[in-house]
Amino acid sequence: MSSRDGTKATEKVKETTLDGLPASALHPARFWHAEPDLGPGKIRCDLCPRACVLGDGQRAFCFVRGNHGGQMVLTTWGRSSGFCVDPIEKKPLNHFYPGSSVLSFGTAGCNLGCKFCQNWDISKAREFDKLGEQSTPEGIADAAVRLGCRSIAFTYNDPVIFAEWAIDVAAACRARGVATVAVTNGYITESARGEFYAAMDAANVDLKGFTEDFYKKLCFAELGPVLDTLVWLKRETNVWLEVTTLLIPGHNDSPEEVDRLVAWFLRELGPEVPLHFTAFHPDFKMIDVPATPPSTLTRARAQALAAGLRHVYTGNVHDPAGQSTYCAGCGGRLIARDGYDVGAWRLRPDGTCPDCGHALAGRFAAAPEHWGSRRLRVSPS
Repeated sequence: MSSRDGTKATEKVKETTLDGLPASALHPARFWHAEPDLGPGKIRCDLCPRACVLGDGQRAFCFVRGNHGGQMVLTTWGRSSGFCVDPIEKKPLNHFYPGSSVLSFGTAGCNLGCKFCQNWDISKAREFDKLGEQSTPEGIADAAVRLGCRSIAFTYNDPVIFAEWAIDVAAACRARGVATVAVTNGYITESARGEFYAAMDAANVDLKGFTEDFYKKLCFAELGPVLDTLVWLKRETNVWLEVTTLLIPGHNDSPEEVDRLVAWFLRELGPEVPLHFTAFHPDFKMIDVPATPPSTLTRARAQALAAGLRHVYTGNVHDPAGQSTYCAGCGGRLIARDGYDVGAWRLRPDGTCPDCGHALAGRFAAAPEHWGSRRLRVSPS
């Protein structure tokens, strides 16, 4: 009865509704199986570690996946909360075609419940509140080419929950030579991650904290599956990986927790994977928590570099020194940045340092691009 074999995924959705949505909005989903022992028509989602069990007409925690007549459906296929051309550094990715533009979009909903969510108006939205843009995979791919974007990014909310839509769009983009980026919380099952990440060229994964208590109380999730995803991405795939940790005062920013995070990072992911420490600002259900002082990011970056990580960045603050890229061999500055703007570029066309010949880890063009810090709202049509 599992839909992974493709039998359920190809069946026509019945002409009824889920929460008043027309049948045309209900896209057959994968990554689920029937649970007849739990009751008639019960199904279980296999996409993320929540493993939501749903009766007919019920939606999962993420809100965008539901049980429709005993089948799992995705309610956001072909729909988006909007499209923007962004700098790739905003994802943040500093070692994946620096200076290039990326066509960014998301849908609605999320499979985490972070009290500090910085995009809560999208991630906590009901899809009929936010999804005004309709498109096709081919339309998005053509728009990326037309706009001169080297890549597309599934972002703003987590792409894992709309995996079928992301995979379809990624296939169309790759057919046109456009790279694919997932900006994600890494909360995905072992059984689903192979198909999802096979569609991605790069990923920035949020490592939101480094204690189970933090994930449980502030994200309504677990740390373990995220760590598993990170290790698997690094060891078993060719996906270019960067990691972001939002440092929240009094919650995950202590020197001791940063030391533990960095020690695990160095041991499991190695010294070359870029790590971004970014500043929190009061939002959603944590408006009583102060913004992260820039000094906290500077201190965390210094800790990570001292421990042996080679590419550590600060974000959401003005810090050109902490946002530039340096050679892991001789320490010379290779790519200057001020925020999202790429300045002086000393990287050779083959991706090596002109002073010592050390190869910089990442994916680079022969020459820099200069999209800058612009954010351009666009339509794929």
